[in-house]
Amino acid sequence: MSTTPAARPEAADLRRPSGPAQLFLVFTRTSLQGFGGVLAVVQRELVERERWYTPESFLQDWAVAQVLPGPNVCNLALMLGDRTHGWRGAAAALAGLLLLPLALALLLAGGIGGLAAHPDTQRVFSGALEGMGVVAAGLIAGTCLRLVAALRSHPLGFLPALAVVVLAWGALALAGWPLTWVVPGLGLCGALVTALVMKKGR
Repeated sequence: MSTTPAARPEAADLRRPSGPAQLFLVFTRTSLQGFGGVLAVVQRELVERERWYTPESFLQDWAVAQVLPGPNVCNLALMLGDRTHGWRGAAAALAGLLLLPLALALLLAGGIGGLAAHPDTQRVFSGALEGMGVVAAGLIAGTCLRLVAALRSHPLGFLPALAVVVLAWGALALAGWPLTWVVPGLGLCGALVTALVMKKGR
């Protein structure tokens, strides 16, 4: 397993998971770093550290994972595992993502259940969660900037693709539209326009 990070792997440098065991170990390591969500960590682990994706191919699979029902990173793990090692790879990747964090969550819930009603404990947990929220927001923002950089090779061109990103952000953050409207609506429009551009470029 590689431990040397690479800033930006190219398609020729991509590696393949050696087997279900490596998928399990990498996704377990990823999940244990994913405080507040694993998007920020999974991009670093799968693109920069393991080199299983280029930035562009990661963005493509993440877009599919976003559209499918269920947690995005679980969808990504299933797609990568199935593509490389069939159903065994998909099961191993998903198990690595869920098993140990679930066990830790159950242990913590059982261990602190009796203290949860105490006012001092509630204040400590409230402050900790607020602090982690700030960190999680920073991690997600940093990952988004990295994903935007991958748009430089998009068939639409960088600026039109960035305009779609800004539209999606505005619809969600400013207009308050639900995700179930933005993803199929704007996503379908973006897919159709990209398909037309690629067809003309042939």
